[in-house]
This record gives sequence, C-alpha cells and structure tokens, in this order.
Amino acid sequence: MRRPLFKLPAWLPVDGYLLALAGTVALAALLPARAAAAPVADGAATGAVALLFFLYGARLSTHEAMAGLRHWRLHLTVLACTFAVFPVLGLATRVLVPHVLPPTLHTGLLFLCLVPSTVQSSIAFTSLARGNVAAAICAGSFSSIAGIVITPLLAGLVLHGAGGGFSADSLLSIVCQLLLPFLAGQVLRPRIGGFVARHRKALGYVDRGSILLVVYAAFSAGTVQGIWHQVSPLRLLCLLGVEAALLTVMLTATSYGSRRLGFPREDRIAITFAGSKKSLAAGLPMASVLFGAQAGLMVLPLMLFHQMQLMVCAVLAKRYAAQTASEEEGERERASEGRGERETPPASTPATTDGNGQQRTVNSQQRTANGERPTVR
Repeated sequence: MRRPLFKLPAWLPVDGYLLALAGTVALAALLPARAAAAPVADGAATGAVALLFFLYGARLSTHEAMAGLRHWRLHLTVLACTFAVFPVLGLATRVLVPHVLPPTLHTGLLFLCLVPSTVQSSIAFTSLARGNVAAAICAGSFSSIAGIVITPLLAGLVLHGAGGGFSADSLLSIVCQLLLPFLAGQVLRPRIGGFVARHRKALGYVDRGSILLVVYAAFSAGTVQGIWHQVSPLRLLCLLGVEAALLTVMLTATSYGSRRLGFPREDRIAITFAGSKKSLAAGLPMASVLFGAQAGLMVLPLMLFHQMQLMVCAVLAKRYAAQTASEEEGERERASEGRGERETPPASTPATTDGNGQQRTVNSQQRTANGERPTVR
C-alpha cells in the first residue's frame, strides 16, 4: 500500500492528499490555464491519464488476480454492489432535481455511482478491521479492471439523457487513453515488473501527481466557463446530505446483505468496505475523458464522497476491530472454561473382584522398598 503524499497528525481526520486536491482546485480557480496555456494543460492531462493506467497495468499481478477467482461469490457480490446497486440508487435521486440538486450536480452524482471501487483504501480498512485482506485486494482489482469497460458503457446508458456528453468518440477515447495503456502495462509487466516493485514509492508520487494534473486541467476549464457561479453553498450542503444518505444505505446493504448470503465474518468485512466505496483515482481520469471541459463540476460530487467515505470507514473499521477482539477474547474464555470442566478428579484406589464376587482392594501403599508384592484382601 502506498503511503500518503503528505503526512498529517493522526488526530486530524482529513487525508493529506485530499488537501492537495483542494489546493489544486483553488489554484485552478485563481490561476486557470487560459488561451494558449489551455491546450498545453489538456495535452499534459491526457498524457498523465495514459501514464496512470499504464502503471496500473504494470503493478497488477496477473497470477494474484487469477488466484483470486476462487472467491467468485465474493467478487460477484462486490461487482453487483458497485455497478448495479449504486447506479439504481443514483437514478432514484432523480426525484431531487431541481429542488434539492441542480441538473449538473445530479449528473456528477450519477457519475459517482458508476465508477469502480477503490483498491488501496479498501485493503487498508479491511486490514484494520481484521477482515479478509486477500479478498479485498482481488475484489478491488477486479472492480478497477471491470470499470475500464463497464463504467463507459453504463455512462452511455445512464448519462446520455442526463447531459453527460457520452458518445462513440468518448468510448474510443476511453479505449485509447485507458484500456490500451493498461493492457500495455500488463504485457510489459514481465520486463518492468521488478523495476515497478522496487520504485513503488516514487511511482506512487507519479500517479498521484498525474491525478493532480488532471484535476487542474478539468477545473481550469470549468473556471473559464464559470462553474463556480453555478453552485451555491446551500446546494453544496444539500449534495453532502444526499451523499451521506447514499453512503449509509450502501454500508447497511453490504453489511446485512453479505450476512444474509452466508459469508463468514472476514469476507463480510471485505464486502462492506469494497462494495460501498468509490475510486477517486479511477473516476477523475475517466471524467476528464467523458466530460472534457465540463469535467470540473462533474467530479465535485466524487471528490466530496471520497473524503466522506474515508472518514466514516475509518471509524467503522476500528469498531469492527474492537468487536473482533472482543469475540476472540470471549471464545478464549469459553474454551478455557470447557477445558476446566473436562478435567477429571484423581483416580480412586483400584478395585477388583475375586471369583466369589467379593471385592478385593489392592493396597498399593503396602509396597515396600525391597519389592515386596502388595497384600490382596
């Protein structure tokens, strides 16, 4: 797992990288790329997206991914939550337009519901909660791979009528900027996999820096178009309330749903965290391809949801860990009590019966030091 780009005190419940994203948005609002600088920023963002997915492909172990197929029920459950339940809930929020959410923010909320699940944070929270970490790794990886194909297809179905701007050209851009670099990374992994593993920390800065560049280009274009005049503070508060309700519903559905499906506790923890989270790292590049100049406002709901899920899931993971520790302590106490009940009292003096049915007691204490045989009565 990659370390955060910026370290903050443990008591501060804000991810340092989220602060870097907020700073990038502020920079784009104050000093956007205009005129001749705009095509340069867009071209750099396009190259950064391709590099980002190339590194994804180079880092993913094909062997680990294939080994994870043994947990197919768990993976199908996570995929169903990510690409079926989430979009249905997003479509249900259509009733909030335009009184609670404006159409533009609702489109961004729909896009949030279509992006794949996270990898790093799902693994971190599953590990903290003492769940099935291997399953979380595979589930997050499968979701990211599937999202390269499923997210654009769902966007074509869901966002076409919502002003998402999806078209055949967008699908071609997805293939060229996301899928082909990812496949190239997989093909070259036998040659560069060792280098990528040795320089994981440095390359982590590269891919996160690429996302910052994508955010700057997207919000620069949005600033030039005046997106900040389209959203009021009250609308942002309404958006936060809707996203809080969405996260609550998904956490409840993944937790109780996995229990009803008969998964063990460790798998339920992995499903809860992988099935209720959305990837900022995958969503931002996809939004820049799908929405172009309108990407700034489209990714705002995703950025807010990402920070919210980190804070809520951190608290939930600690609660899971405490419950697991309590249950294990109870099991140890019950096992200790069971061993105490099974202990038998010292054996009594053995007795035999003679041929006439009279009891004969062997007094083993009558044995003498010279080997005299005991007296039989």
